[in-house]
Amino acid sequence: MQKDTDHTQAAETPAGVCPFAKAAMSSRFTDPKGCPVSSDAEAFDPFAASYQADPAEVLRWSRDDEPVFFSPKLGYWVVTRYEDVKAVFRDNRVFSPANALEKITPFSSEADAILKQHNYGMARTLVNEDEPAHLERRRALMFSFSPEELLHHEPMVRRLTREYVDRFVNKGSADLVNEMLWEIPLTVALHFLGVPEEDMGKLREYSIAHTVNTWGRPTPDQQLKVADSVGKFWNYAGKVLEKMREDPSGNGWMEYAIRRQKELPEVITDSYLHSMMMAGIVAAHETTAHATANALRLLLEDKMTWDRICQDASLIPQAVEECLRHSGSIVAWRRVALEDTEVGGVSIPKGGKLLIVNSSANHDERYFEDPDSIDIFRDNASEHLSFGYGSHQCLGKNLARMEMCIFLEELTKRLPHMQLVPDQDFKYLPNIAFRGPENLFVEWDVSLNPEKTNPEILATHEAIKIGSPSKDDIYRSVLVDQVRHEADNVIGISFKNQDGSEFPRWSPGAHIDVMVGEYTRKYSLCGYNTDRKTLDIAVLREEDGRGGSKYIHDSLKKGDALKIKGPKSNFRLDEKAERYILIAGGIGITPVLTMADRLAELGKDYCLHYAGAARASMAFLNRIEQDHAGRFELYPKAEARRADLQSLVATADANTRIYVCGPDRMIEELEQLCEPLPDNILHFEHFTAKHETFDTSNDKAFELVLANSRMVVTVEPGQTALGALKAAGVDVESDCEEGLCGNCEVEVLEGEIDHRDNVLARSEKAENKRMVTCCSRAKSRSIKIAL
Repeated sequence: MQKDTDHTQAAETPAGVCPFAKAAMSSRFTDPKGCPVSSDAEAFDPFAASYQADPAEVLRWSRDDEPVFFSPKLGYWVVTRYEDVKAVFRDNRVFSPANALEKITPFSSEADAILKQHNYGMARTLVNEDEPAHLERRRALMFSFSPEELLHHEPMVRRLTREYVDRFVNKGSADLVNEMLWEIPLTVALHFLGVPEEDMGKLREYSIAHTVNTWGRPTPDQQLKVADSVGKFWNYAGKVLEKMREDPSGNGWMEYAIRRQKELPEVITDSYLHSMMMAGIVAAHETTAHATANALRLLLEDKMTWDRICQDASLIPQAVEECLRHSGSIVAWRRVALEDTEVGGVSIPKGGKLLIVNSSANHDERYFEDPDSIDIFRDNASEHLSFGYGSHQCLGKNLARMEMCIFLEELTKRLPHMQLVPDQDFKYLPNIAFRGPENLFVEWDVSLNPEKTNPEILATHEAIKIGSPSKDDIYRSVLVDQVRHEADNVIGISFKNQDGSEFPRWSPGAHIDVMVGEYTRKYSLCGYNTDRKTLDIAVLREEDGRGGSKYIHDSLKKGDALKIKGPKSNFRLDEKAERYILIAGGIGITPVLTMADRLAELGKDYCLHYAGAARASMAFLNRIEQDHAGRFELYPKAEARRADLQSLVATADANTRIYVCGPDRMIEELEQLCEPLPDNILHFEHFTAKHETFDTSNDKAFELVLANSRMVVTVEPGQTALGALKAAGVDVESDCEEGLCGNCEVEVLEGEIDHRDNVLARSEKAENKRMVTCCSRAKSRSIKIAL
């Protein structure tokens, strides 16, 4: 595969039809629309020990079969797949955060009376406030979270971390949660807010009650104690805020907010400051404490990864990002529908409450390759949803990243030989939002502490870069293990990791980015995905191409060291269909062959149709004959054989999937033939870019109206929509930036698009509902998009 483009059309559920009725008929419950609730949905309990221990695994059934379901126990619609969770986060016009801080377990009248006695009056905050008030306040208060301002806190975080590790480094054992991870983020949070030193102790004492109050399931007796602590927390936070008003000249966020209040009294009100004071402590404390505890457990359980970051501290930011994806501290968040709508093809009524499960989305194999493994070279790890997405994305995300990097650097430097205490029982405080172990017991041989023989290691540290690691810095170092002839003008190349380790598992249709010389090119993996030690690609020499394939053919040899990115996939195989038609043209055989391998393994009904110029130029013929005997047809042009695509498509029904990779003319013909069929039948990937030339001389400026963010962004001539959005500070994912992968696609609500991508199908372009922002432009003066 020279260049890849994905088109995977999702199955749609007709409006008003229950998509899971067949599986749900045995249920005793129905959802608010009267649709039967499946037995799995009926049994779902977010407070169960199994869910607290591994929420993503417990919800695997949902991601696979019922990605949006109604939970009778909660009274919530539960959303579990990546794209659906992201869509809900993105659209705060339809999905309000108003219930984000609503008690999941209503208090008793006695507990409510206690809160009333304390004059508890928690108001809206950045977490649960609707537009336009939210964005106006967010913009007014963002300064303290800028990279420059966050760097001012680095010395304090390093000093605290050093002091806490000093206390136990020579003991040989520790509970990292109670002796370090719980205390430091809280102290950092209080310093960040600007809380006076003398008030930190009391606020520490009260802060945990807020979590139990909002997201937990306290018993009636516990509710009374929690209510009293929450009330005291509220009142004490108010007193501290008043003390800060007397002299708001410090660098704390609350002090900055007090100063801003004088400029914007209607935007930053007294009640708002009081509520943010209390919510800010919890938000900056527990999320970071739990996330670091989760990360350390993961890394210590994966010795190879732990050893890697001990040996190379520059990998720590990548490890932090991958741990945030794999086991972030925020399990799920909440929204409420402001109108009748749909999520994942399921109708959600106005007023419907949604539990959007970030932790499940981060393990969705439709988006992340081998999502249950730890892979610090995963170059899309930062696309996790642990911090949310869109205009309500966590403001403090980069403060948390900085703390986690410093914690890991100190521990890997001073205690690289640290291990988890065997057979410990990890326990979690039952709540639907935050997750982290209550204890993390570790041990080590003090005599092996590196600083005993090399005290100089304490004098240096890695430079902190605020934000997520750049994709440009994330790659695998590999060696060329073999270069072999596959067909005329086609070579096969095998890669192995330089350190001899295994590659992550990859799915049929996946690809890697090969970085060699001055070129970066995408190639489909075409080996056997059961071989974890080797990655195989095939490269067609293109004399009229852009030079990458010729350089590889002429220069690459066994033993060469180079970099790759991936594996990752934009071309996924739906394994639930009954019958498959696989079509490959030329080098397009590479992803299609791995799909055939998988279908053979599953015992599915499939046939592989492979067209090429001549047998001598068609790669993998021996393998196809060996592994897919009786399941393939060859169409060498030199033998006057041509695939009858019309006849192939005519055999397709609703239970058939057609997968094709090949020349544009082949894909365009199939698109035309499949137009009368349901959208989910045809899936394709281009193996070359179209290299279509667009006349850019008449490009005019246009406006992007961001419906959810209430922003207007101007795209100048010569500038891409993606570039304009990023320049405006709007988070938009991107990868190839050539209109090939579709990662930067946005939903279009109004306006006409000048489509210049190689991603969307003809029917999708005609619908005018999606835009690939890295290359496409507006035909109209402005377009409205769902961001």
